[in-house]
Amino acid sequence: MKWLNEVVLETDNVKLIPLQREHRDALVAAASDGNLWELWFTSVPSEMTVNAYLDKAFADFEKDMALPFAVVDKRTDTIIGTTRFANAVSEHRRVEIGYTWYAKSYQKTYVNSECKLLMLRYAFEELEAVAVEFRTNWYNSHSRNAIARLGAKQDGVLRNHQIMPDGSYRDTVVFSILESEWKACKKSLLYKIEQIHNGR
Repeated sequence: MKWLNEVVLETDNVKLIPLQREHRDALVAAASDGNLWELWFTSVPSEMTVNAYLDKAFADFEKDMALPFAVVDKRTDTIIGTTRFANAVSEHRRVEIGYTWYAKSYQKTYVNSECKLLMLRYAFEELEAVAVEFRTNWYNSHSRNAIARLGAKQDGVLRNHQIMPDGSYRDTVVFSILESEWKACKKSLLYKIEQIHNGR
């Protein structure tokens, strides 16, 4: 029996819906807001790479290793990015939240906090995960800071973890939130979201 099954998660402002092939053009449009594929330290699909990006997401879903979502702004009913559960190991009840990016105009807003609240709550309270992991490029300081603000602790750095398309080596920073830390993390996230919406 699969551990990761399609589900819709939502707050009053954002909705995570199962990623579908027909979301292709909307993803490219969202990534075009800021030409996000030009960021060398992250992996955001362009018109040239989006089909392979989707193929990977769907193949991993079939293997029960991933559950990819399209991120929808409920105010405009527009797809503004994507995120997914990835590298899942059901027998150990561990999962990673990754492949996350948003159109530039939605970055540094409530969107990431609300998406992470939805995914972490689902992971710990529905999937009964014992740990949720986050990984990012050593040079992606924005991502590292955002992950730390969630309450995740840095586990370590995997040196020369991946060989990039241009032949350079990627050092990967690994963070995690444990099941025992979720209650405090959830309280902090809810407080931060309230502060954002109150303009503080």
